[in-house]
Amino acid sequence: MMGSTRGTSGSQRGAIAILGTGLAGLGHAGGRTEQEIIAQAAHAAVKASGLRMQQIDGIITSSLTSPWWVMRMAEYLGIRPRFSDSTMFGGSSFIADLKIAAMAIEAGECDNVLICYGSTPRSVPSSSRQNQMRAELDPQPYEHPYKPFNPPSSYALAAARHMHQYGTTRTQLAEVAVAARRWAQLNPDAFSRDPLTVDDVINAKMISDPLTVRDCCLVTDGAGAFVVTRADRARGLHASPVYVLGCGHAHWHRQISCMDDVTVTPAVESGRRAFTEAGLTPDDIDVVELYDAFTINPILFLEDLGFCAKGEGGAFVSGGRIEPGGAFPMNTNGGGLSCLHPGMYSIFLVIEAVTQLRREAGARQVKDADIALVHGNGGVLSSQATAILSTSL
Repeated sequence: MMGSTRGTSGSQRGAIAILGTGLAGLGHAGGRTEQEIIAQAAHAAVKASGLRMQQIDGIITSSLTSPWWVMRMAEYLGIRPRFSDSTMFGGSSFIADLKIAAMAIEAGECDNVLICYGSTPRSVPSSSRQNQMRAELDPQPYEHPYKPFNPPSSYALAAARHMHQYGTTRTQLAEVAVAARRWAQLNPDAFSRDPLTVDDVINAKMISDPLTVRDCCLVTDGAGAFVVTRADRARGLHASPVYVLGCGHAHWHRQISCMDDVTVTPAVESGRRAFTEAGLTPDDIDVVELYDAFTINPILFLEDLGFCAKGEGGAFVSGGRIEPGGAFPMNTNGGGLSCLHPGMYSIFLVIEAVTQLRREAGARQVKDADIALVHGNGGVLSSQATAILSTSL
C-alpha cells in the first residue's frame, strides 16, 4: 500500500475513516416509521464507533419524501450539529457524502459525522406514490409528454443500445441477477434468497423490453448508518477503522434523453477522480460493490470504471465470474437485485464494503479483502459517485 502522504492539491486522500456501521428494518420494517428505523441504525453505528451520540457534531442525510429531513433526524436523535448537509443526488448520495464529510472535517466544521438513510416503500407503499407525485411536480421537459415508465424505461433504453452496439446478450444481463441471488443466499439479511436461474430471469414478467422484473431491483424497507471521523484519531476509537483513500462524484445530465451516449455514464469521471486521489488502479481492488438497480448497471459501470473496455462488460460478468467463488467478487451482500433496495441504496454499498474489509461477512466473506471500491448511481444514470476504501493508509 502507498504511504499516507496527501495527494494533489485539494485531495482528501486518507483524511477520514469509517468507524461504526448500523442496519435496521431490513426487508420489512414491521410497522416502524422511516425515522424509527434510521434512529435504530444510527444508534447502532454510533455505539459501534466508540462514541456517544452527544459527540456527533455533524450529520448528513437526505430523503425521497421530505425536504426537511436533516432537521427532522437531528431533532429526533437529540443532537445539535455544528455541520449538517442534505444535498440529494438520488441513489449515489451517500457515497458522494463521503467527499462532503471529508471537506467539512478538514475545514474544522466538525469532528464526527453521522451519515444515515432509511425508507419504508414496502411496508408503506404510499411513500412510493409520494415520490411519484414529486416527480410529476418536476417533469422532465423532453420526456414527460411521452409518459415513460421511469426509471425502468430509461435503463431499458441503455440496455437495448448496449446490446445493439456491442453484442451484449440477454443471457449476460440475466447472469448479473443470478450472481446477485447466489451472494444473497449466503447472506441471512437478504430479502430474496430463493434459487434463481438465467431462464427464470429471461422468462419473468416483462417490465420494459429487454428488462423483466428479475432484471429490476427489489422494493424493500431498510435503514443504514455509518460514522466517519478524522483518520488521525480513528485508531483511538475503533480497532478496525476503514480509511477513505479516494472519492469522486460527477453528474452530466438529469434526463436520459440528454446523455451524449447512453452507454457511457459519468462513472468515467467519478471513477477517474477516485482512483487518482487514492493513487490506485482497478487491478488493486479486492472487492467491488456497484449499484445494481438494473442488470445493465454493473455492466456499464465495470466498463466506465476501467475494469474492462467499453463493450466488454457483458463478457466480463459471464461464466460465473462475479458469483461466489468467482474471480471477481462483486455485490457480495446480494445487491439491490436480491438483498434490499429501499429507494436510495448506496449507503448499503458502503456498509457491505466495510463489513468485508473487517472480515465480518460470514459465509460470503471474500478472502484477503483489503481494498474495496463502492460505486453509487442516482437518477437515470445521472449522478455517479465512486469511493475506494482500505484497511490501511
